[in-house]
Formats: sequence, structure tokens, C-alpha cells
Amino acid sequence: MTIGRHTRTAKAAVIALLLTAAPGTALAEASGPYYERSFVLAADERCGLFHQDVGAALAAATRQAYSAALRAGTAEAELRTVAARARARAATVSCTDSELVTVKQRVEQAFSGWVRMPSMTFPGVRADWTANRIVSVRPSWRLMQGSMTGASPVTIGYTAGEISDLLTAVVSFHGRPRPYAARIVMRDPARSPRAWLGGASDLPPESVRRGYWAVTYGAAEAELLTDGKRTGEAWRFPAEVAAALEQLDPRESFAVEFHFRDNSVASVTFEAGDFAAGRAFMAMGPLGGRQS
Repeated sequence: MTIGRHTRTAKAAVIALLLTAAPGTALAEASGPYYERSFVLAADERCGLFHQDVGAALAAATRQAYSAALRAGTAEAELRTVAARARARAATVSCTDSELVTVKQRVEQAFSGWVRMPSMTFPGVRADWTANRIVSVRPSWRLMQGSMTGASPVTIGYTAGEISDLLTAVVSFHGRPRPYAARIVMRDPARSPRAWLGGASDLPPESVRRGYWAVTYGAAEAELLTDGKRTGEAWRFPAEVAAALEQLDPRESFAVEFHFRDNSVASVTFEAGDFAAGRAFMAMGPLGGRQS
């Protein structure tokens, strides 16, 4: 075997190591896992390397690597450059390249475990997203994050059911009348390109925010309520909210505002976190074993 072949094989082994590193693993270069996963994703798009479930697992891991790099202090502009380099490299590699074939085999082996995972928690700086792929005959959360407004618990995420494509906020208000409207607010990248990561408020000024009003409202199913609560309301938001949330820096916050007829507003803050990775995990599809 030639020295060149040894070098290519060693490089493939390094790529596979970076691809399969567990979330939170300390690596010398924070952007390394993101670069390698972005490269393999781009190669998959061009060469059709993986089955859909493995591709979805890799997409989730790539979004995790992006978030981890940002939390480690890598600039967003640098990560855009990293992704561009990865795509450019993937565009020049032959689909039959021996190094790529080696990486393909190791990625399939590593992510086969992801494909079978029924649930996963995506840690954030202040809050987590929890994803669940188990099929259930009863209402359940597929992706969720919990928070509070005063003494009232609020959960936001995706639910299993006929309207599971709409982001849902479920609230059980304590000791006050019910709101007449609800809105999700967040930074508007068109008005403020830079992430809002500090200042006197978790949210940027009103002048650079955008909002999305709820499109449906109704009583929440008991299975979606926070433990100990008997009643609550479910507010569902337009499908485009998901794409807007994925544009945020994972360290940023967004809020759900509940508007009352006395002109007061109850606001609850959530963390963008690994929302995109959680959605990619859900895209792997439901697992069998229906629960009652």
C-alpha cells in the first residue's frame, strides 16, 4: 500500500471520528465537526450516499455541531465560511472516491444507533428541547420546551395529531382571565442581522422584532398539560414560524406573548437552542410500538 493510500485512509478515519463524536465532546477545533458533517451532507445530496433515515440523523447531528461551535465562541460568519468550504470540497470529490466510500460505511455504522433512538434531549444554555419519536394513539408532545410566565406553566413545540405541522403553545393560566390572542416574537434578521445575545432584555428592541399571531385556539388535550394541571389552552401558530426560528442563533431567545382585554400582556421567554436539530431528529420518522 502506498504512502498516499495510508494518508487517505487516515484522513477518512479522522472524518469518521469527528462525525461520530457525541454532543458535548471536547475537540481541539470547535468548527471541525461542523465542517466534516457539512461536507458529508453535501456529498450525500450529490451522490445519494445514505438512506433517508441515516441522512436525517446526520442532518440533526450537523445542526448540533453548528450550535456547539457557536456556544464555543466561533463566529457565525466563520461558520458560514466553513459550510461554504465543505460544500465546495464535496462538489469536487468523486462519488466513487475510496475515502468517501470509507466515510460512508463508518457514518452508516455510527448513525444506525441514532435511527433507532426513540427520544433525545437537545441541551441549551438555559433550556432544553426534548424530542420524542414514539407513535402514540393519544395526544403527545413530539418536540417541546417548557417555561413559565409568573406562576403559569407554558409549553411550546410540536404535537402528534392532525395539525402537528403547526407550532403549538399550551398554557395553564393561574388566577387571571383567559387571553384573547397570542403572538410569537423574535429578532428579525432583515432588520438586525447580528444575533441579540445580551443587553437589558432577552429580546431585542421592538423596532427590530417580527411577530406571528396564532391562527387557531382551543382547549388543550389533558395529555399536553403540565403535570398537576387540569385545564389549559392550546394556541397554534403558522407553519412559517419554524423557518424563522431556525434563522436565530441557538443562544438567542424568543417569546410567546398572551394578550388580554385589559391591554395587559403576559410574556414567556424560550431559548432557540437546538430547535433545528430537534426538527431534523423528528424528520427521521416515527418509531413503532404504539402507546395507549
